[in-house]
This record gives sequence, structure tokens and C-alpha cells, in this order.
Amino acid sequence: MAAAATPMTAAGEVDPDVVTRYLASLVADGAGALAVLAHTGRGPFLTPDTRAAVIGRAVALGVPVLVGVGGTPGQGAIPEDGEPDGAAEQTRLAAELGATGVLVFPSPGDRLAHHDAVWRAARLPMIAFDLYTRPCPPEVMRGLLTHPGVAGLKTALLSDAMGCQRAIALTRDAGRLAITGEDRMFAPSLLWGAEAALVGIAAAQVGLTAAVMRAFRGPDLPAFHEASSRLDRLAAATFTDPMECYVQRMLWLAAAEGRIPPDHAHDPYGPALPVGERETVLRSVTPPADKPDS
Repeated sequence: MAAAATPMTAAGEVDPDVVTRYLASLVADGAGALAVLAHTGRGPFLTPDTRAAVIGRAVALGVPVLVGVGGTPGQGAIPEDGEPDGAAEQTRLAAELGATGVLVFPSPGDRLAHHDAVWRAARLPMIAFDLYTRPCPPEVMRGLLTHPGVAGLKTALLSDAMGCQRAIALTRDAGRLAITGEDRMFAPSLLWGAEAALVGIAAAQVGLTAAVMRAFRGPDLPAFHEASSRLDRLAAATFTDPMECYVQRMLWLAAAEGRIPPDHAHDPYGPALPVGERETVLRSVTPPADKPDS
């Protein structure tokens, strides 16, 4: 599953036709499903109209679509009235537009109550989200994994190997789908038991990401090592400090690959990057990226 970016201009404008071409390219190069409006897609920052346009264009491609719901710009606190950051209403919209499920941003309050509100809104299957900006305590994770609406859990801790291993083990023990979002621990997380992948590094280099998955499922250990090493080199150049800038770095790669026009390769919601970083990111790619067999 590709955690897709949302192509936009420096002013934050989103062109639905650009979105369609971009998402279609990810599917063509190996993404079996799309996750839109998640952390990579800057979902918490976008207006309801823009969100609806992105969801609609993704669903029209005919692959399973997960929609990121909840979260707030800057990951602020839930208001005193307890409304979980608009997640319930966003879930209703996602269901109306034909989404397959939702990826629930972690909340700063009662996470189980948050997920329950999302579930009651539309009964869409939920993927819980153990995100590096707000890791999920183990006892809370155990509770979430017993919720009837939680189909799986995505771990995206980036550098916490023990936390990742624990999350995968708890998810599998609960009979839910263990999903890696570990761009910096991709191959290890598969070896630790992750059963699927939903990663921001596939916002551009989806062919390479798919190559690692195919090699992992096969008997050729050298092929798995080679593909994983290439992905690790790319991740080291893109998922690095300042970490929030990985979105911009992936947009640069998507533009270099011809997936989006350069004037739509902007992330106005992340920190500024130093001059010359774009060239460093582009040098990290070893072309050509592998694509699925026809």
C-alpha cells in the first residue's frame, strides 16, 4: 500500500487531475492499494472539499483505498467537548465516497473512545496507527486491538526497534493484520512478522518498495538483500532529520520520476530545507527502479 503524498503548489493548491495521474502511476508501478490523506498526504491540513476530491479520484482507480482521518495541524489537543478532531465526520465522508477503510491518526486523549467514535460513524474497517509523533502505550494498544472495528495496526516508529517488534507481536497475537510503516526498518519489520506494508517511501519509489516485498515472499535471499539495501539507501536520504521534511523529499522524487509536474512538488506544511538537499535526495536513487512482472 502506497502512503501517497498530495501533490500541491507552493500556495497549497491541489489540482484533482494531477492527483489522478499521480495516484494512477503508483498503482501502475506496483501499489496494490492506496492510502490517501494520511501523514504523507498531509490530510489534517486539507479542507473538506480538497479531501473529497482526493478520495474520489483515488476510489475511481479501482483499488482498495484507505483514508487518513483525524489528526490536527501540529497534533494539537482534542477540544474540551471531546470531539475527536473531526475524525467521525471525515469517516462518514470517506464511506460515502467509497473508501475501503480508514487509517486513524493517534489522538492525545482516550484512544479507544476515539476509535469507537470513528467506528460508530460509518462502520468502516479501521487501521490503528502507532505513529512516531505519538507512540501508543502497550496497554492502550492491547485495548485497541480488541475493538471489533480495528482490522489491523500500522507501526511507524522509525527508530524504535523494540517498540516495532512489540506492536507487530501484539497485533498478530490479537488476530489483526500487522502492517509495517517502517521506512527506516523496512526489511527487519518484515522479518519480525509484518504481513503487509503501508509506507511513505512508496509515495515515489513504489517499484523499489514492491520489489522488496516480492523478494521477501520468494526463495532468493540475495535478491531480498539487494532490493532492501537499495531501499535503505533511499530511506537514509529521505527519512532523516528534520523528519517532517520527508514529505517534501518524496515529492521531489515523484517529480523527478515524472509522476507530478515540478510546480506541484511542494509541501507548504513542512519545515524549510537547505539549498542543495534536493540534489542529495535525487542522488540517493539507483535507477532504474524495479517494476512488477507483466
